[in-house]
Amino acid sequence: MRTAPLCTILVLLASTAHAQAAECDAFSGNTGRVCSAAVDATRAFHPVLGGLISGGNPILGSGGPLGGPGHLSATARVNAVEVVLPDLAFDGTGGTVPAGQKVFAPAPQLEAAVGLYGGLPSGLLAIDALGSAQLLPTSVFENFSVEQGARRVGDIALGLGFGARVGILRETGPLPGISVSVMRRDLPTIAYGNVQEGDEFQYAVNLHATNLRLVAGKQLAIVNVAAGLGWDKYTGDALIQTRTGSLTQPGAEVPIDLSSSRATVFLDAGLDLAVLHLVGEAGYQTGKDQKLTTDFEDVDTAKGKFYAGLGLRVGL
Repeated sequence: MRTAPLCTILVLLASTAHAQAAECDAFSGNTGRVCSAAVDATRAFHPVLGGLISGGNPILGSGGPLGGPGHLSATARVNAVEVVLPDLAFDGTGGTVPAGQKVFAPAPQLEAAVGLYGGLPSGLLAIDALGSAQLLPTSVFENFSVEQGARRVGDIALGLGFGARVGILRETGPLPGISVSVMRRDLPTIAYGNVQEGDEFQYAVNLHATNLRLVAGKQLAIVNVAAGLGWDKYTGDALIQTRTGSLTQPGAEVPIDLSSSRATVFLDAGLDLAVLHLVGEAGYQTGKDQKLTTDFEDVDTAKGKFYAGLGLRVGL
C-alpha cells in the first residue's frame, strides 16, 4: 500500500535533482547543469547589481525640493552591498554550486541636482532635474571585466542616469520636506568568468534600472535626517557560455532576457556644515523567490539585502 507514495516521492526527487533552466534545453547531463547554474547566477546577481547602483535617496540627506532656479546640489558618494558569486569551477557534479567569492562591493557615484521650478509657496510641484554617473570598479571582483566596446574608464564600468524630482512639501517649521522622484540609470555590459581560460562557464550582463522614490527629510540643528521608500525595476540582457571538452573552445551562446523588481526602504543621517553635508545611508532591498533551478551556497533570492552608502554633498 505504501509503494505508490514512495515511487511518487522518488520521481519528484529525481525530477528536482535534474531540473534545469528552460534556456538550457539544448544541453544535457553535467553540461546542462552548468548552463543552468550560469543562467540562474545571472538572475540572482542582477537585482543585487541593481540595488548597488541605485541605492536609496537620489539626493543624500535631502527630502524636499531644492527651491527652484539658482539652487543646485552635487554629491560624491559610495554605495556598497555584499555580493556572493558562484564558483566558476562548478562542473555540474554535486547538488550545490559553491560560493566562489564574497565581496562587500563598492560603487562610487557622482550625482547632481538642479532646481528648475520653485513651484507653489508650499513647495508643491517644484521640479528638480537629476543626473548621475555610476562607477563599478571590476577590479574589486576576481574574474570580472568590462566588455570590449562598453562605456568605461579603464577597468571601471561607467553608467549614466537621469531623472526628475517633484516637490510635495517644502520644509517649514516642524514640517518635513517631502518629494517624489524617478530616475533611469544604466550600467554597460560586464563579464564574469572566461571559458577560454579554463572556467566552466561565463556570463556577460548589462543593466537598466528605473527607480521610484518617496522621501521625507528634516534638518534638526546641524543634523539632517531623511527617510524614504521606493520601487525599482531592473531589466537587461545576458549572454551565457559553457566550456566544451576543449579548454579553448566555448560552447554555444545562450541569450537571456532579465527582468525583476524590488521594493526598498532607507534612512539617511548626516551633518550640515554650511554648504557641505556629510551623509550616511542604510537601506534594505526586499527579496523575491525567483524559483531558480540551481542551489547556490549562501545565496537565497527570497531574502532581502542590506546596503549602505556614504557621501559628501555640496548644496547651494
